[in-house]
Amino acid sequence: MSETGIKKFMRDVPLPFCPGCGDVTVMSSFLNAVRELGYNSLSKFVFCSGIGCAAWIPSPHFIADTIHTTHGRSIPVATGVKLIRPDLSVVVFGGDGDLTGIGLSHLIHAARRNVDITVIMVNNMIYGMTGGQVAPTTPIKVKTTTTPYGNYERPLDATRLIVAAGACYAARWTTAHAEQLKEAMKKGLKTKGFAFIEAVSHCPTAFGRRVGLRTIVNILDWFKENSVPLEYARKMSEKDLEGKIIIGEFVHRELPTFTKNVYAVMKKAKKSVKES
Repeated sequence: MSETGIKKFMRDVPLPFCPGCGDVTVMSSFLNAVRELGYNSLSKFVFCSGIGCAAWIPSPHFIADTIHTTHGRSIPVATGVKLIRPDLSVVVFGGDGDLTGIGLSHLIHAARRNVDITVIMVNNMIYGMTGGQVAPTTPIKVKTTTTPYGNYERPLDATRLIVAAGACYAARWTTAHAEQLKEAMKKGLKTKGFAFIEAVSHCPTAFGRRVGLRTIVNILDWFKENSVPLEYARKMSEKDLEGKIIIGEFVHRELPTFTKNVYAVMKKAKKSVKES
């Protein structure tokens, strides 16, 4: 963690990640985004996370209020925090298993409601912390501990799903695109409404060695070779996009937020009670 200026946001405790873990890149990109937005501390933030490698990014490492929840339940907790403290920026960190496996319904409905939070999903395409099991995002034919003959299910396209559900901001980048990832995080944090940033991340320990990509360089090169910008992907066939990672900004729009709608109803209810 050698980047100048981001250590002030972190506690002096060892990181728990495997050597070469992409969570470090995601952590650095986020803290650099916060720094470039002009924050000198994380006192205006609350971080929520579930269970998994990515859940350790904010807790206990950020000098901030953090809530480490049960598996897949970080978004309901974050929703409650935002309703009680709408003045704070509420950010969720989670992995693809945590957010699109165990917690998928919460993710979809938070986007549908346009809850004013930022969700950062680190997608390493496998259950990395619990033994390398197949995840909803695991590419087809990939061997895992639970699919020893290859994954036979099509992977979930989380970002497109969240756009369809109603998010105000959604973007996907890989850890080979750290600068673009950082800029997407800045936009997400400034968005009034539900923001979703998917970071497709290198995981040499659980994923890379199973697909023959044993080093960080191997995986990052694979990301670069197989990433297709969204504007080009729109002109390509589904067959041509098989095995590709579509990157870019998928949506950026303004819609009434869940917090605003709830407080409007509360105001209306209070007025009705006074008049009765």
